[in-house]
Amino acid sequence: MIGGLLIDKPVGWTSHDVVAVVRRQLGTRSVGHAGTLDPFATGLLVVLVGRATRLARFVEAMTKRYEAVARLGAVTDTDDLTGTVTAHWDGTDWPPVGAVTEALQAFVGETRQRPPAYSAKHVDGVRSHALARAGVAVELEPVQVRVHDMALRDYSPPDVSFTATVGRGTYVRAIARDLGEHLGTGAHCAALRRTATGGFDVADAIAPQDASALALMPPAAVVPHLPRRVLTADELRAVGFGRAVPIEPQVRGTIALVADDGRLIAVAEARDDDHAHPVVVLEPAA
Repeated sequence: MIGGLLIDKPVGWTSHDVVAVVRRQLGTRSVGHAGTLDPFATGLLVVLVGRATRLARFVEAMTKRYEAVARLGAVTDTDDLTGTVTAHWDGTDWPPVGAVTEALQAFVGETRQRPPAYSAKHVDGVRSHALARAGVAVELEPVQVRVHDMALRDYSPPDVSFTATVGRGTYVRAIARDLGEHLGTGAHCAALRRTATGGFDVADAIAPQDASALALMPPAAVVPHLPRRVLTADELRAVGFGRAVPIEPQVRGTIALVADDGRLIAVAEARDDDHAHPVVVLEPAA
């Protein structure tokens, strides 16, 4: 059994909860996901089965689109509504809509973002959230992230509803927090829904309980964004042994190596030696 599923994660579930249900539904332990969603968040979780779990890093590299609500006026230790309020804004006049729109646009592009203390980032080999829950003060260093676009959906103070398309490693919780800092009111993320990962849309997702072998998409469909290189019969066998195959001189980066029937055999890196070197082989040679 191999392939991918688009799952609509319910509120209150961890991403691992989804994996556990899919394992039971499919009768296999070889299940993983690509891109953690916090328990308070809902939306699209790409779940991978069998050898397709090796494709997780390529799915995680896709852009992600979110609908979110930043609640102005209160800061929490988790940067979301599940945390303890650590600061209140004592003002009375909410920022005007023009200031909110301008503040949102300030996040677009390459920027430095401080990850939430309650996150999966490692500090001296320990998850940041584990340290924070143990009462250890955690101040993570800002990291480079990319926000492709931001748009205001609705402004009904204290709630700012917005959409964001972001690159890998970007925390929308942190965007909500920083929006509050920018506006001088403080803020936390009160709602979060992932609506897309790359070309995958939550409208096509199913509930975890509906996972079945029939719902699996083939591995090639899991990485539709990768350029294709069709293998000959001899090359297919060579790739099955992990050997490189020649490519056109102008081809560089990550590519999919497929059989003539469209099956994904491997994902490879096209290098300066004009060869594609397999980094993940889904169909090893016998």
